[in-house]
Amino acid sequence: MNFIQAILMGLVQGLSEFLPISSSAHLVFTSNFYKVFKGIEIVQQSNEEVFFDIMVHLGTLVAVLIFFRKDVINILKAMFNAIKTKDWSDKEAKLGLYIMLGTVVTVCLAFPIHEFAEKLVYTPSIVGILLFITGFVLLGSEYMSKHFVAKKENVDLKTSIFIGLAQGLAALPGFSRSGWTIATGLFFGLDRVNAARYSFLLSIPIILGASMVYPLVKIDIQEAMQYNWSAIIAGTIVSAITGYLCIKYFMKFISKFSLAIFGYYCIIAGILTAVFFGIYA
Repeated sequence: MNFIQAILMGLVQGLSEFLPISSSAHLVFTSNFYKVFKGIEIVQQSNEEVFFDIMVHLGTLVAVLIFFRKDVINILKAMFNAIKTKDWSDKEAKLGLYIMLGTVVTVCLAFPIHEFAEKLVYTPSIVGILLFITGFVLLGSEYMSKHFVAKKENVDLKTSIFIGLAQGLAALPGFSRSGWTIATGLFFGLDRVNAARYSFLLSIPIILGASMVYPLVKIDIQEAMQYNWSAIIAGTIVSAITGYLCIKYFMKFISKFSLAIFGYYCIIAGILTAVFFGIYA
């Protein structure tokens, strides 16, 4: 892991984590494009590269916590108050419960498929196909939301379960986490802004959990001492800054425009990368 590669991948992570275009796919593409053009064989990632992926995700977690800090504080306060009073009628307290439920559903689906998902990192052509599918999901959700789905303002129990399932499926690189969760919200009647807000809040516990569990289980401390920490830290900071800016302008964008442009992008990018890596595999 060198400094330029870390900055580039931190930038890619920050831009793509919250846009519905699959950050995992773009990290796979960026890493493997870099290897192709450097003449390096596409092989299993080193432990340092895997750890770096965790760190740049942690950077984007910082971004979402800062941007939605008032929401997070209000939800936590409402939940603590509900525990004391045993009254869960407050909508913010309910939202906190739905986030917890969605996270449990996510883990129940993502855990059994995580080994398969990790192997897909080494077959970027398949990741391109999954990104192609994500594009059609985005376009389909916009069409269904506009023509067939009754609108509602808040997340309910059923919606939280299905959005949790969507987030679990997004363990597969190419299935955009934000794309699939926002699209599911649209399928169940949420508007784009509320669907995105719930999607980003739902990302907090799952990214936090992955960032804590992976280093404890997988990282060898002596090996980690040899990592290029200046590059890792720089990439993490870049991902946090670009992630924050991305959330800010994405929320403004979807309040006025549809997700169609991201759907078309995923379809085109998916085709091109599947073909490219199919040739160079």
